[in-house]
Amino acid sequence: MSMQTARGSCLCGGVRFEVGSPSRVCAHCHCSQCRKAHAAPYVTWLRLPRDRFRWLTGSEAVVRYRSSDHGTRSFCGRCGSSLLCESSRTPGDLDVAYACLDEPADRHPQLHVFFDDRAEWVEVGDALPRLGGATGLEPPA
Repeated sequence: MSMQTARGSCLCGGVRFEVGSPSRVCAHCHCSQCRKAHAAPYVTWLRLPRDRFRWLTGSEAVVRYRSSDHGTRSFCGRCGSSLLCESSRTPGDLDVAYACLDEPADRHPQLHVFFDDRAEWVEVGDALPRLGGATGLEPPA
């Protein structure tokens, strides 16, 4: 089986990376931390095994920020683009900001997570599954 790859970059182009397939999942996250980190109503993440991610250029410009007791976010120190989120809850994986990909990934968004935490002014019109609850991954009641 051949591995599909997709390249991505930050806004200024100083940081470039590559992701390989297969990824694990692609989800829209509505948690308050993602909203604030990206200044957006929700963020789309592509989760993949760590060994399917590779920096191409600019890794020295990447800044890491411990955003919670279990999570670390990485962004370009020059332009501020959010790039990655890593969680001790999924130690073998990392989440790549889907919007930073310059080429198509092996999957498109499949679901919404932390939907109960969404911004009250957001109206979502797709038919994707919506998970929430305390873990952000629970089916609706």
